[in-house]
Amino acid sequence: MSAPAGSKRRNMALLAAAIVLVLSVWFAGTVAVPSLIAQGLVTPGRAAWLTACVQLGFVVGTLVSAVLSLADRADARRLFLGCAVLAGAATLAQVLVAPAGGAALALRFVAGAAMAGVYPVGMKLAASWAKGDLGLLIGIVVGAVTLGSALPHLLPGLAGSVDWRVAYAGAGVLALLGGVLVLPFRAGPLLGARPPFRPAQMLEAWRHRGLRLANIGYLGHMWELYAMWAWIGVFLAGVLGSPDVGGWVFGVVAAGAAGCVLAGLLADRWNRARVAALCMVVSGGCALLIGPVSAWPVLALGLAFVWGFAVVADSAQFSACVVGLSPPDYVGTMLTVQTSMGFLLTAVMIGVLPWVMGALGVGVAFALLGIGPLIGAIAMWRLAPMLDRAR
Repeated sequence: MSAPAGSKRRNMALLAAAIVLVLSVWFAGTVAVPSLIAQGLVTPGRAAWLTACVQLGFVVGTLVSAVLSLADRADARRLFLGCAVLAGAATLAQVLVAPAGGAALALRFVAGAAMAGVYPVGMKLAASWAKGDLGLLIGIVVGAVTLGSALPHLLPGLAGSVDWRVAYAGAGVLALLGGVLVLPFRAGPLLGARPPFRPAQMLEAWRHRGLRLANIGYLGHMWELYAMWAWIGVFLAGVLGSPDVGGWVFGVVAAGAAGCVLAGLLADRWNRARVAALCMVVSGGCALLIGPVSAWPVLALGLAFVWGFAVVADSAQFSACVVGLSPPDYVGTMLTVQTSMGFLLTAVMIGVLPWVMGALGVGVAFALLGIGPLIGAIAMWRLAPMLDRAR
């Protein structure tokens, strides 16, 4: 018996709102960086680790979750709640320690690790309600992740302060509220049964040709995404000649939320692998072009919004492909393996990009990001016929 449409809409709204609030912890460190640098509390090189530690924490968290199949064997709602509370507490604790010391980096790592029980689990919970609209539902989840990632850029402005503590404290409180929001959520009728403990199941992500192509596409996507989000503010500050670009950065990143939903709608009517490939071609093209147009601020800003729209629009479709190609009882594990690999790559790219910026300039650094999505587009184009046959 199918669930009522109203129940589906209500639960998806609760899940999306919870994810937006919890994911605000992700870039709280990035938002705090300008204030920290201005006060002489951190060097630019050390500042990169405030974001990279979140990525590395997420990788470790997802690896542990994948090996233990936590996303499939644990109660998904309780796992989400517990991890949201942990992420919020770790972020709130940042205001109590030296902002760039070992304790601060450790807390960022813990917050990232906690996200392993929020992002992949959120996709699994959304997929439990899918009925011919999987691309849209996961697109809503990734759109919520995008809005949550953009949200910290508004916190100092809303509080009338640029103090780094505002970014951390605000994000921590929002994450705790997000955890509370998931309490009334109820999973849909397609939530898989809890499988036996089989760590070797995570290797299926590379044994299965379709999953392998989807994961290669995802790696190409992640080569670009988080490095662009982390450093687009530096680019815009240079182009606009002002360090006060938080509102513009929020707009550029938040534009991706609309991209996720629109690409999801299109993917449910067309071939989702081809939709992902098209988004990556647009995104890779923006990465290659944005440096050369930096001499024209209005044009550069417009292209940044197009890039923000396209850079994450494809993200949900890699996950939707994995959901469709995975053994039903191990969907959560396959999603966790995919995100673990992708976020390990983001930690590398976030750390490498400042070095390339310093040596070769921002334009060349962003052009380097264009390599990943163009390779990923090829993988997704090769996957597309397999999805046609499966349909």
